[in-house]
Amino acid sequence: MAKSIEKADGFAQVFPEHKFHIVDVLQKMGHIVGMTGDGVNDAPALKKADCGIAVSEATDAARAAASIVLMAPGLSVIIDAIKESRNIFQRMNSYVIYRITETLRVLLFMALSILVFNFYPVTAVMFVMLALLNDGAILSIAYDKVKYKDQPEAWNMRMVLGISTVLGVIGVISAFGLFYLGERVFHLGREHIQTLMYLKLSVAGHLTIFLTRTRGPFWSIRPARILWIAVVGTQIISTLIAVYGLFMTPLGWGWALFVWGYALVWFLFNDRLKLLAYRVIDPGKTNTQ
Repeated sequence: MAKSIEKADGFAQVFPEHKFHIVDVLQKMGHIVGMTGDGVNDAPALKKADCGIAVSEATDAARAAASIVLMAPGLSVIIDAIKESRNIFQRMNSYVIYRITETLRVLLFMALSILVFNFYPVTAVMFVMLALLNDGAILSIAYDKVKYKDQPEAWNMRMVLGISTVLGVIGVISAFGLFYLGERVFHLGREHIQTLMYLKLSVAGHLTIFLTRTRGPFWSIRPARILWIAVVGTQIISTLIAVYGLFMTPLGWGWALFVWGYALVWFLFNDRLKLLAYRVIDPGKTNTQ
């Protein structure tokens, strides 16, 4: 019976209990079930379905049981709703990976710097500015361009945590690399190193947005204009703060350009590493999205 229901193209002259049974069987077989209806007899199945959709002229009972109520006549709007929901899922997925990556990068670097080197890499004011500028840029990801998949999606926390951990740990390594160059190679003072690390964390954090927004190379999906404007705008502010020393020791344009170059080199390396991590952690999917 279950296989017959799964293979059937449609059903006619069914009672409310039949509709409920059809939805229940499909769910038990692992399908995500959507149900549309307009009458009182559709209410049980609408409530049971993963996504119950009441059409524009549905009864109050159907509207109350449904998850979505259509305001325009016809069913074609359902396709638009599915496309938009999958776009939203992709943006949420990108945001979660970015947020976990940045949390690991900043907190691990700060904790290890304090415990191992007895050195605060950024001051409290720097940390607040990092958070404000990063949040200001990442908000624009809600309007970013994405490629949705043709199949229903679900959270893959193994993949999310795996990619975030890889990018976060590499971010910590790159931060300590710059710290080593500043202190042991160029013999900068601790105040200058703090400004150096502030700018590096800011630049690398914003570049990470372009890493986490796609499974493929960072150029595979063109970012939305608002994302470009947000990232460029916040990075201009962050760079000027470091160069001229607002609430910190001035860094100067030479060192600022050095930090940008250092961060860009690691960004290109991280992009290649991300592709490898996806192939290892989630080998069943292609890296084109």
